[in-house]
Amino acid sequence: MVTFNNKPNSISNRVNDNIIPTRSVGTKDGLSVLITELSKLPGIGAKSAERLAFHILRMPEKERTHLARIIHSVKDLRLCQNCFNITGNTVCGICADERRDHSVVCVVEETDDLAQLEKTGAYNGIYHILMGHIAPLDNKGPEDITIRQLVNRLKKDNVAEVIIATNPTVEGDNTALYIQQQINLELGDRAGGIKLTRLARGIPSGSTIEYANMAILTDALKDRRELITGT
Repeated sequence: MVTFNNKPNSISNRVNDNIIPTRSVGTKDGLSVLITELSKLPGIGAKSAERLAFHILRMPEKERTHLARIIHSVKDLRLCQNCFNITGNTVCGICADERRDHSVVCVVEETDDLAQLEKTGAYNGIYHILMGHIAPLDNKGPEDITIRQLVNRLKKDNVAEVIIATNPTVEGDNTALYIQQQINLELGDRAGGIKLTRLARGIPSGSTIEYANMAILTDALKDRRELITGT
């Protein structure tokens, strides 16, 4: 039984009355375990975890229950059998959407990258998630990501363009090169019918050359585009 001002109170009542203490009492109870588990999340330190824990306790019971139910439902998520996106079904919503252009496949490293591209609203094709990149120093080779599955998709599906949207890093560039080599090797003459593109790089809109680093300027020069002049 939790007491406050010598009066018995349940945690729920204390939450509703906004009289929960602002500091953890340091006992190894459910609250301490919650703080410990929250602190394991990326970007969440001990102080942030403590604030989140007390925020959760202050939430109405209905909202806490809903949050717990949502977290529990994560166990039912799986990978899309086509593109390896996270979904609750066999095929994700993007792959199942007939309104999207299934002849264009954008290859990304992680689901986070897919989410960012979707936010732009500028792409209407489908995706393939590699689940990482080739990184020999981390003992991660081509067999550890989904390049083989990508090639198999290209063999059986009618794909006109593959956009290689791996990150502009050494690992991302090496992965992109390997994908290109595998497509040419595995598809043979059919590879000529598939347009391979890479995301453009260069100076972001609204910035200036003065403050761009050498890598950005080099990419901008290499990826320069021809201007179409009028007659």
